[in-house]
Amino acid sequence: MNGPPLSEILTLSAQHLELVLITIAIAAALGIPAAVYLARRPTPRRWAVWFANVGQTIPSLALFGFLLPIPGIGGIGQRTAIIALCIYALLPILRNSLSGILGVDVSVRESAVAMGMTPRQVLWQVELPLASPSILAGLRIATVSTIGAATIAAAIGGGGLGVFIFRGLAMADTPTILAGAVPAAIMALIADEVLEWIERKLSPA
Repeated sequence: MNGPPLSEILTLSAQHLELVLITIAIAAALGIPAAVYLARRPTPRRWAVWFANVGQTIPSLALFGFLLPIPGIGGIGQRTAIIALCIYALLPILRNSLSGILGVDVSVRESAVAMGMTPRQVLWQVELPLASPSILAGLRIATVSTIGAATIAAAIGGGGLGVFIFRGLAMADTPTILAGAVPAAIMALIADEVLEWIERKLSPA
């Protein structure tokens, strides 16, 4: 067996990338503002991190199975896969964003307030810029892990490179399995390198 054609590999790679980008965009849109909100609220923060931790301990295939029968959320297709992947991506984004914001030196905040900055200005001009390397590190972890986890999406009709992996397992065809595994690995490596480069650029010298 020679494996699937290149055109199909490119199509499913693009589908896989789309799945990852949508997931990370949603998780970041939820996780970063949540970190800003929770940074000054210790009790809700503990509960939010606990919930995110619990979500990440559930095996991915089991989580897909739990979501399938839920009205309005579940069902076969990309939507359910994205919701499940967002749950997994949320923890590293939330945790790293919180660490970055909480890690800003108190004296820096006090100096900003002493200069007449409002709380909003302190957040946008001091805290978020200083926390950006940590926030980006969370995005990097979430992106790389989501690329791998997204291969499971094919089990519920979510598409992506996992289609080749499941097809290859069913056929006991190694080239077909590799057609899904290798592009996913390359995608993860490229994403990791790019985000690591951006992270270094944003880190203080």
